Amino acid sequence: MTNPSQSAPQPPAPLTPSEDVQWGSFAHLGGVLGILPSLIIWLVFKDRGSFTNAEGKEALNFQITAAIAELIGYMLMAVLIGFVIVPAVYAARVVFSILGYLKAKDGIGYRYPFALRLIK
Repeated sequence: MTNPSQSAPQPPAPLTPSEDVQWGSFAHLGGVLGILPSLIIWLVFKDRGSFTNAEGKEALNFQITAAIAELIGYMLMAVLIGFVIVPAVYAARVVFSILGYLKAKDGIGYRYPFALRLIK
């Protein structure tokens, strides 16, 4: 038997437009640290703001692509080419994440020049 004074949990409030832009841009900037910040921001805020949802997905797709490329680079270290691939992937991750942040903080959507679109 349910208690009528207890109500079901309410969904979190939608983000304000400025918060939506802020978290969308942070999803890109978090990519400097790796895949985890983009994933957490997207999972927490995807239903609360459309801009954060779109930019979080874009950032997450790029971070997944970078993680796959980095993994391949580590495997190729046995034949020495990996020692070039891993730093190049890291540099691309940092540069493109910062570029994404700079665009998104102004409310402009950013598309990475290369990314597997795994999260739709």
